[in-house]
Amino acid sequence: MSKPRTKTGGKNLISRQLIELRKQRNYSQRYLSYLLQLAGYDMDKNVITRIETNQRYVTDLELQALSQVFNVSYDYLIEGKDKDDN
Repeated sequence: MSKPRTKTGGKNLISRQLIELRKQRNYSQRYLSYLLQLAGYDMDKNVITRIETNQRYVTDLELQALSQVFNVSYDYLIEGKDKDDN
């Protein structure tokens, strides 16, 4: 059985939000990787690149790490909006 994909064929739902968050804060992929490693998560630049280009599935631990580093909700990462947004 094949793994699920988004309607557009991507492997994750967060690529667009991750790119947006990173650019809003003026973080390079390398710098984001550094921040994640400081927080105790082993995610290098290549992992971030593959997530942003929809070539990689994202684990729950990676969602937690990105949520923590960017101080956003899981809802924002996955759907692009917070619970209070309509």
